[in-house]
Amino acid sequence: MRPSLRLLVSHPAHFISLGLGSGLAPKAPGTFGSLAAWALFALLPDSTPLAFLIGGIVLSFALGCWLIPVTSRALGQADPGCIVWDEFVAVWLVLAFTPWTLAWQAFAVITFRVFDIAKPWPIRWADGRFKNGFGVMFDDLLAAGYTLICIALALRLVPTA
Repeated sequence: MRPSLRLLVSHPAHFISLGLGSGLAPKAPGTFGSLAAWALFALLPDSTPLAFLIGGIVLSFALGCWLIPVTSRALGQADPGCIVWDEFVAVWLVLAFTPWTLAWQAFAVITFRVFDIAKPWPIRWADGRFKNGFGVMFDDLLAAGYTLICIALALRLVPTA
């Protein structure tokens, strides 16, 4: 079943799991979801406490574990590409530990997308093994982990001012 605007507004779980509509993009919904997540993150002041960010990310992860199966059942697929809440949570995690500059955040989002698309081990393994809400969320957290390692290495080579 192809997701529609009607599905998006039919249940709060669908609205959230479809990334507030960004997952309805006909091509590259994961990329559109990542960009939408970045745009929402950009609304936060750079003085937002890390503890607040982490708390929101943990709650968003738990929410995703519950709502993704609701939308998956409605679409009749275990992990449809239009579900992008997992990208939202992973991008927010990455950006929480990224310097608050356009260049660093662009590097972070692009690096995350590369890992999320390429799915190096163990991301591909997790993606194939777990098809419930946790599994859909978990493989993106692994991609975020790889991204955070890259950011840490890049920061050692190119320190921020």
